[in-house]
Amino acid sequence: MLSEKVKLIAHRGFNRYETENTCAAFVAAGNRSHFGIETDIHVTADGEFVVIHDDRTGRVAGDDLCVEESCLETLRGIRLLDKDGKKGRKDLVMPVLSDYISICGRYGKTAVLELKNHFIPEDIDRVIGVIRSMGHLDKTVFISFDLPNMICLREKLPGAKLQYLTKEYGDDLEETLRRYSLDLDIKYTALTKERVDRLHSLGIEVNVWTVDDEQAAERMLEYGVDYITSNCLE
Repeated sequence: MLSEKVKLIAHRGFNRYETENTCAAFVAAGNRSHFGIETDIHVTADGEFVVIHDDRTGRVAGDDLCVEESCLETLRGIRLLDKDGKKGRKDLVMPVLSDYISICGRYGKTAVLELKNHFIPEDIDRVIGVIRSMGHLDKTVFISFDLPNMICLREKLPGAKLQYLTKEYGDDLEETLRRYSLDLDIKYTALTKERVDRLHSLGIEVNVWTVDDEQAAERMLEYGVDYITSNCLE
């Protein structure tokens, strides 16, 4: 099995069968052999942490609202679309951070938590506080495309697992990772075996996204990556 050769991460939960970033998708991942479950959080207009990938709700809900300009009560009142594109299931609502962490804890999964957009330091403190209060901080990997988020997290959590998200292998990437003691979470098409070997020689772990093709997954195994993030592989 793939999961025996690499740490497999369920992208937005196991959304092969369940709507992405829902408790149902997280439970589906929990019941499988994944090492971790990935999700995304935004800060709502009233300062709560809601689980959703996009800046707007239209793709997953039909009703199109700006997440960060809406309050949690409004967002939680929206039913999300099922895999068939229809509404009806009462359980398909946007989770909050504590819902996600609770499921990761219940099934013994590592939380791979993406901070979407830029978080102010006070909000990062509150995210850490929620996870710490639930006893799951040592089993949480933080990821973000926003480098200031990563720098702030490193200052607050010197020993935490942090993976910098990027689509490209830029000229200054290795120096950035070394300077802030970050691991890498990169689009798999940007990698070569030589780059993986180079990163490993620097003590940097490598996660790749989003690998749904078995041949691509086998290639990543040959490269020696440490994690594979996928929508459907197991």
